[in-house]
Amino acid sequence: MTDLPQVPQLRSAGDARLRLVEALVLTGHEDRGAFRDLYSLTSAKLFGICYRICGERQAAEDVLHDVYLTIWKRAGAYEPHRASPITWLATIARNRAIDWRRAQGIRRSTPIEDAPPIADEAPLVSETLAADEEAHRLHGCLEGLEERQRGAIRTAFFDGVTYAELAERESVPLGTMKSWVRRGLAKLRECLDR
Repeated sequence: MTDLPQVPQLRSAGDARLRLVEALVLTGHEDRGAFRDLYSLTSAKLFGICYRICGERQAAEDVLHDVYLTIWKRAGAYEPHRASPITWLATIARNRAIDWRRAQGIRRSTPIEDAPPIADEAPLVSETLAADEEAHRLHGCLEGLEERQRGAIRTAFFDGVTYAELAERESVPLGTMKSWVRRGLAKLRECLDR
C-alpha cells in the first residue's frame, strides 16, 4: 500500500467533501482506518435516514449495520465525479431502510414531523460544512422544477416513500409517478451539474 498524504484541518465545505471522498476511496482499497473515519464522519446522518424510514431505533441500528457492510463491500465502485460522497452513502442507507420496511410490511402511518427525535441531534462538523453549500444548491434547483415533480422527489427521497405509495397518494398510475420523478431528477441533475 502506498503512503497517502494526511488530511489537513477542514476549512471549508470543499475540504469536508474532499475528506469524505478520500475516506470513501481508501475504504474501497480496504483501508480499515479510512473506514473508521468514514463511519465517524457519516454515521449520525445515515442513522437519521434509517431511523426516519424504519421508525424504530433498534431496526434503524440493525439497518445501519447492514449499510456499513454494504459500504465496505461496494466502496471500490464509488466514482467521485458522478456523485457527492454523502449522496452516494445516503442512497445506500435509504435503499436498505426501504428494503427493511418492505420486508416488514410496514407502512408509515404518522408524518415525519411527529416521529420521536433521535438521541444525538448535533450535526457533525463535516456535515455542517458540506450541507450548507449542497443544500443551498439543491433547494435552488428543486424550486426550478414543476410542482408535482418537486413534491414527488421530496417525498420519495426525503421521506422514504416508495413510488407505489406516491402513485397511490396522488391517484395516478405507477408509470406516471415514475415518469414525473425520472424527468424531475434529470432536470435536477442538469441544474446541479452547472
